[in-house]
Parts: sequence; structure tokens; C-alpha cells
Amino acid sequence: MSSTADAPTLPKPSILDLSRSDLEREVVDSFGQSRYRAKQIWQAIHRECIADFDAITTLPKPLRSQLSERFTVDPLQKVMHLTSADGSTDKALFRLPDGELIETVLMRYTADGHRKARKTVCVSTQAGCALGCTFCATGQQGFRRQLSVGEIVAQTIFMQRIAMAEDRAEVESRQRDLGSIQGVTNVVFMGMGEPLANYNNSMAAIRAINDANGLAVGARHITLSTVGLAPQIIQLASENIQINLAVSLHAPDDETRSETMPINRRYPISVLLDACRRYVEITDRRIFFEYVLLKGQNDTVGHARKLGRLLAGLLCHVNLIPVNPTSDGPYQRTSRDDAELFQIELLRFGVPSTVRIEKGIDIDAGCGQLRERAIDAEDLGL
Repeated sequence: MSSTADAPTLPKPSILDLSRSDLEREVVDSFGQSRYRAKQIWQAIHRECIADFDAITTLPKPLRSQLSERFTVDPLQKVMHLTSADGSTDKALFRLPDGELIETVLMRYTADGHRKARKTVCVSTQAGCALGCTFCATGQQGFRRQLSVGEIVAQTIFMQRIAMAEDRAEVESRQRDLGSIQGVTNVVFMGMGEPLANYNNSMAAIRAINDANGLAVGARHITLSTVGLAPQIIQLASENIQINLAVSLHAPDDETRSETMPINRRYPISVLLDACRRYVEITDRRIFFEYVLLKGQNDTVGHARKLGRLLAGLLCHVNLIPVNPTSDGPYQRTSRDDAELFQIELLRFGVPSTVRIEKGIDIDAGCGQLRERAIDAEDLGL
């Protein structure tokens, strides 16, 4: 018989899995400390992005020791970190405590005539994905498991450290004034996995990222993307937080959409659009439709006309996205000229659209691509 000493040591839970109210309860009930200590811990980890309890010098040493014995701060182990040649995009590959791999991207956008400069983090919500979209590297890898709240939030905190260090360096070099330090400005739930299939953890992570005493990313600067889980879209409409909703549409008819998105067999376009109209009716907020352009598959003028008729009159905006080709995928990129023709055709139906700026092509910035590359190259010894 094995002794207790032979039992495997389970990893300590991440304190990032706790909501503010859970953290307060833990600090008061388990550690016998005041609620104020919970606020100090939350701000140190979520706002200052401190990764080690011992570095939270506002706390007494005995409490720091208690926290270290009970929790870990960061559940992510960095495996790979790449920066694009133009410096606009960082991508990190992380290993989770159970060995699963996930990816996170930081994208930098300069100011233009319409928007201020911004730094956007794209986070994953699942290890892998069960929905099998044929143009997506993650969908080709299959589903592994849901991510915890802490595993989602930790991705944003990792990129916040990078963003804040960049801001401070520019201030010190006098390229920017002190008031321009802002770090991450936007967070998009568009990485590996389906956020609405991990509904509770995704929403808890959004509230933590939005918290004014932490990362303080404004709700209207947070976007959740879904392949189109119609019941959860209606559920999301009742949440008391004004985030943006992006729906992956990618085709204007059921036949074409079902070829690339198996979820369409469960929630065909008519059901999905009914849920979207209901969402707009409840929230009075615009929906963003994601439309990955696949050469010869969904990018013709005829497809654009169908899409225009489908979305005409709905409060929405279409993001046209040239596909990131994958090693196993059959699709090639639509040309810029054809993307612009598609956009012009949508405008004839009063449907606004944007051709998304391409980021990080040279570092496999599409979701799941870095994991795919690392495994194929056996960089991780898997």
C-alpha cells in the first residue's frame, strides 16, 4: 500500500481564481485579517501586476507567508514569447499546471483619424476547442478543457506588465508625457476556445478585468467573440455589463456556413440572427459580425450581396478578416482588392464594414497557430 508521502503533490490554486468578494472572505475568515488587507492584495496583483506575494511589501510578513503557503499567484508558465518584425504584435505560448498549452496575443495600434492609440490583448478561454471550424488552427486541434478564471485573467496581467513597461520607457525617454501611461486599453475574448461555452468563467474573468481597483479595462473596451451559441447570446444580453459582442458569421447562407462551421447545424443562421436581433433589442448595443474571408469559399460579390441582404436594417458592423492560413487548412487568403470589393458591395445595403488590419502574420498570431507550430516542430518534447 502506498503511503501518504507517496501521493502526488497537487499544485496550489491561483489566487487569481478568486473574485474580490471571495478574496475578502478568505482573508477575513481564513487569515483573520481585515477587509482592507483583501483590497491591498487585490490591487497589488490586479493593478500593480505583482507576481510574488513576498513583493507585496504593504502586507505584514506573516500574512505574506500565509498567502504563499495557500496560493500561487500566476498559473501560467511561459514556454515561448515572440515579437513580430514590425514590433506591433507579441505572442506568448503558456503551459498550464496540468501541461495544457494556450496562447495570448498583444497587438499595438497607432492612432489614426478615427481612434486613439491602443494596446489590445487577445485571450484564450479554453485549451483547444470542440467546435471544429475548418479554417481555425485551434478547431483543428480538438477540445482539451475549460480554462479557470485565473488562467484567463493571468493572460491579461502578463501582457499588462509588457504594456506598462513600454509606456514607462517612453515616458523616461520623454517621447510621451506621464499622463500617457495606460498599459492595456482593450481586451478581446477571441483566442483559443469558445467563451460562451465556458460562460461562467468567462464572465467572472471579464468582471475582474473590468474592476476599477484592478486592471480597470472599460467594459466598452472588452469584446467577447462567439461562433454563435444562440441561447448564451440571449443570456449575455441580461448581464449588467456593457461589453461588446462579436459573432463569427463567416458565410451568408446555411449551406456555405455549415461547410466551415459545424455549429451551424445546431444553430442555423435564422436561429442565430433571431438571437442577435433579440440581443440588440434588449441591450440597444451594436453587434460586430466577424467574417473571415476564404478565397473562393465565401468572398465573391455574390456572397457579399447575400450578406448585405441578410444584415440590412440590423444594428451591426462587419469585420472582414483575411484568413491566417494553417498547415492543415485548405484555405488561402483573399486579396486586398477583393476584400475591398466585398466591402463596397455591403455598403450598397447600408451595412458598414472594416477590413481588419493584419497583425503578427510572421509569428503565427492566429489563434492556435503557435501551439500547432511548437508541437509540429517538437520544440516542447511532446
